[in-house]
Amino acid sequence: MAYEVLARKWRPRTFDDVVGQDHVTRTLAHAIEQDRIAHAYLFIGPRGIGKTTLSRIFAMALNCEKGPTMQPCGECESCKGVTQGADMDVIELDAASNNKVEDIHNVIDQVQFAPTHSRFKIFILDEVHMLTPAAFNALLKTLEEPPPHVKFIFATTEGDKVLPTIISRCQRFDLRRISIGDIMRRLRFICNAEQITITDDALLAIARGSKGGLRDALSALDQLIAFKGTTLEEADVLAVFGLISRGALETLAMNIIKGDVAEILKAVDALDATGKDMRRFTTELLGHFRNLLVYQQAGAELAQQDVTADQIEVLADQARMIDARRIAEIATMLSEMETKLRSSLSVRTLVEMTLIRCARAAKAVSLDEVIRRLNDLRTQTIQRLAAVAPSRSTAAEAATSMSAAPQVVTPPPPPPSPPPASLEIFPLAHDEPLDSIDEEGFDPEESLRPVAAPKTEMRTIKIETLKQSNGQYVDEILNVAVEIFNGAIVSIQEKQ
Repeated sequence: MAYEVLARKWRPRTFDDVVGQDHVTRTLAHAIEQDRIAHAYLFIGPRGIGKTTLSRIFAMALNCEKGPTMQPCGECESCKGVTQGADMDVIELDAASNNKVEDIHNVIDQVQFAPTHSRFKIFILDEVHMLTPAAFNALLKTLEEPPPHVKFIFATTEGDKVLPTIISRCQRFDLRRISIGDIMRRLRFICNAEQITITDDALLAIARGSKGGLRDALSALDQLIAFKGTTLEEADVLAVFGLISRGALETLAMNIIKGDVAEILKAVDALDATGKDMRRFTTELLGHFRNLLVYQQAGAELAQQDVTADQIEVLADQARMIDARRIAEIATMLSEMETKLRSSLSVRTLVEMTLIRCARAAKAVSLDEVIRRLNDLRTQTIQRLAAVAPSRSTAAEAATSMSAAPQVVTPPPPPPSPPPASLEIFPLAHDEPLDSIDEEGFDPEESLRPVAAPKTEMRTIKIETLKQSNGQYVDEILNVAVEIFNGAIVSIQEKQ
């Protein structure tokens, strides 16, 4: 018997076997249960996530001898025919090669005939976006009002290329990429059934390389088994597919967070020497910082959808060393580097320069942090001033008088310094008359009048008010600070 690849051998046969598309399988199952089956469905999503598989399962569920049912038996003639691709009432077409108007006319001709032995005649068109505009237009009328025994199921990887007039006549389902955790669990189940020994790190490496496609992951597992046998480790996956180990990726991210440029350059040199794909490396490093930001903002519960338990521990350690703003800035730099790598002539230089910038960004002090530190310093200064301020009351009375308003008396300014020796002042004779203020506003007697000493100004400052101030008492704080630094506060009087 010919060998059957894992992707075909373990293709889901029921809705429960489909991985990572619960929002689609639940809707289709409920539609069958409530007898609300539409005449056309459109499945959109990237490769290898189950579009064609869902189409076949849905066709089996509609034409099963026990159906329509949410759980097709897989044993009746109709179910076996759909599984083997030999059912005359379930017609699969590759729209990439049957994309002309003539091909659609053949479909329209077959629509007029009733199914041979099944309940419905079902047309499955894969990669439907490849149809020409003329072929789409030829299908519009039939798609809008098909006979009751006809159902259409379309699948495509590029939903934006499907005409809006086609989408409006279908029930649209957007399939999502399968999470790393779901892929690992499915691979573990298959490996146990196939008696294959594989480590968790090897499964993680396969899941990372599949980019959300379970079919790609199964194809990679098939290739690894042919390369190494039934015992697989992470090093085998890295050697075959050129991936970067989880430990190396996490160590590089830690060095970026620490700002260790020397270790970063050593890591890049090692990657370049082993011929690693720098674009894939950039994508995985960007994904690590994305997971770090998700863990920091949403917690471990949400982050576990894309990482393992061991990775959660690493994320927890790194999250305590860097804030979200710096993570976002690093992610922006890595995203820009990923775009520039496509046209860069010196890939290694671009990677090194970008990672050095990321390391500096991780250790740079932001303006918000400077303001926060200044506010903390101001609060500490106020508390110290309040603690060292002398009081005429006893220690017990001082503790209870903190809520009162002590009064700080500013000291009188020092006396004016005498005039220089070289300056001679000649008093006017009594017989010399002094004119009044001249036209320019100058008073000639002003220079002969003694300068009066400034009056001591009494200010009342509440200590608690100073602690709670946001800056409007800066002058008072500086006044007290200056007096402390010059020796001591002149006096503090308690308010009666």
